[in-house]
Amino acid sequence: MSDSRESGQAAPIYITMVAGLLFLALALFAVGQAGAKHSGAQSAADAAALAAAQESRDDFVSLKVLDNLLNPAFLDDIFNGNPMGTDIGCEAAARFADRNEAVLVTDDEDNGCAPLGDRWGFEVHVRTQKPMGATILPGIADKKAEAWASAVVEPRCSFEPAEEAEDEENPPADGDESPPDEDNPGDTEPVSPGSLDCGGTMWKIEPDQLDDLDLLPDSADLFSVRLAQD
Repeated sequence: MSDSRESGQAAPIYITMVAGLLFLALALFAVGQAGAKHSGAQSAADAAALAAAQESRDDFVSLKVLDNLLNPAFLDDIFNGNPMGTDIGCEAAARFADRNEAVLVTDDEDNGCAPLGDRWGFEVHVRTQKPMGATILPGIADKKAEAWASAVVEPRCSFEPAEEAEDEENPPADGDESPPDEDNPGDTEPVSPGSLDCGGTMWKIEPDQLDDLDLLPDSADLFSVRLAQD
């Protein structure tokens, strides 16, 4: 008689324990679901920021660097100074956010993508396209995850200007000048402005290389793109 009474008393406790464990499991699943959604948003933000920086880098190399490879002052400023590049890149950020099921957040105070003010790079703010979905956690079923990321462009190379030629240091005396080039009157032959040291690999900039893009370094060889942690 006592055994059946004890069994009857234990049944509600057992049911309560099972129900509690089930609720805890569902809560942990919901938390994990929210964490996965936020992780997806962060991945989308990282990809968008990197895409913006890469597009800006490629645009800057094709439109600016290649046209000024014989300009030592430009090269010194870009590779030995603090280059700012171009503001082009947010269209690529939007495309990559969409590929990762997110969108750039746009409102009156935030356009979702903007150049960094103190260095060459971009900051993006994204929101997932899909909400959290059904969950036991109150008030978050319709919430969408958001994330921010920044990426910067940095030179891989340093510029070393060419040493002045001896004939420049000792100009010819009167009457010894060579006759001007009939095809380029008043102009001198283009000379190498110097070399780029890219991580120990030296590349001497030669004027005759400018006619063949295959002989020139790729934009990724000249500038690195990375996520900014600070």
